[in-house]
Amino acid sequence: MNKNHKFTRRNFLKTSIAAFTTLAIVPRYVLGGAGFTPPSEILTRAVIGTGGMGMGHVTGINTACKLLAVCDVDEKHLQTAIKAGGADVKGYKDFREVLARKDIDIVHLPTPPHWHAVMSIAAAKAGKDIWCEKPMTRTIAEGEAVKAAMAKYKRIFRLNTWFRFDSPFYGMGVPVKPIKKLVQAGVFGWPLKITLGANTGFDWKQNLWCGRTDLTPQPVPPGLDYDFWLGPAPKKPYHPHRVHQSFRGYWDYDGGGLGDMGQHYLDPVQYILAKDEESPVHIEADTDPQHPDAVLPWRRVSLRYADGCEIILDGENKDNAPFLSGPRGKLTKALESDIPDLVDKIGTLPEPEPQLTDFVEAVKTRKKFALNEINGHRSCTLINLAKIAVQTGRPLRFDSKKQRFVDDAKANAYIKQPMRSPWKV
Repeated sequence: MNKNHKFTRRNFLKTSIAAFTTLAIVPRYVLGGAGFTPPSEILTRAVIGTGGMGMGHVTGINTACKLLAVCDVDEKHLQTAIKAGGADVKGYKDFREVLARKDIDIVHLPTPPHWHAVMSIAAAKAGKDIWCEKPMTRTIAEGEAVKAAMAKYKRIFRLNTWFRFDSPFYGMGVPVKPIKKLVQAGVFGWPLKITLGANTGFDWKQNLWCGRTDLTPQPVPPGLDYDFWLGPAPKKPYHPHRVHQSFRGYWDYDGGGLGDMGQHYLDPVQYILAKDEESPVHIEADTDPQHPDAVLPWRRVSLRYADGCEIILDGENKDNAPFLSGPRGKLTKALESDIPDLVDKIGTLPEPEPQLTDFVEAVKTRKKFALNEINGHRSCTLINLAKIAVQTGRPLRFDSKKQRFVDDAKANAYIKQPMRSPWKV
């Protein structure tokens, strides 16, 4: 390094973001080398669920692989995706027909979360690798089933959240890597407390993703197979607020802002704390009683690990705590800290373990992607634990190894929920 170049916070932010942007442009497999398949051998893919985020998967995600099929139960969404996909793309209404095609390597699943486990397992059984939207699964038991299927059928799985390895981490304004380096070196001491709310740059979007309790049945619009859209979810009368962009406000399909933003926020925190192999043991929510159908606002959720580390979800956006605090110091946005010369320390600290962050390379080499069904299930469990605490409205004790609540049949009933026939995991 040039001795005349001063390593300031501003320089660090600029060079970090530039480096991550560059890495995102060129897939690793294009660079070649031992063990890598030549880029001329193009992988093929299909996108199941083409509304909302689904169109991002059609046109902007994993475009290094050739798109051959799109699938949606809404005719309008399907036709839009066929048009955007190009001449080689065929449209389907039944995802099982897509999985039956032998010429498709990878299946994208940007469907509502109540379909993620069913489709992931079916895709693995059909010999496909999976690129799944967040949250990974709607329940803890579904996550366990997805893990088992990937092991049984030897498939490559990735979740579509990337902040543990790429891009500035929301309100922090920097990538996760320098924060990980500081924490693993013990700079802040132990245990740590992390607070996620609008004041630290992590808005839970409570007003956006709440459900309605006044729904009256409406006619199903032409072109939408509503029964197939519901799939494994309970049969309930159609209302436009239940489907498409506002489905997250209903417990049958997701979990409000926890489902929408939870894996984006909590997976990097799990990585920072080195908790990929364990879950919190005490969970408590401050909330008014929840509606059995519609997600309503909650105030605060605390998730505490056995070693005392704690994650606070500030639903009211009132907590003025820093993003991270420990016995030796605090951390807020842009690496601001009460520890002197914190940024100067980063370059001297050991690097985290390397991660495979190119999905195409993972598929071709059959090596696990950085965010996969194992660590992804653990971070999704954080979301599901928070949801269950909100729904039950009382303190919960959780067995991290058994993945079950301690002496609490009501809470455990949320872990494995019945699916509507013929769907199952």
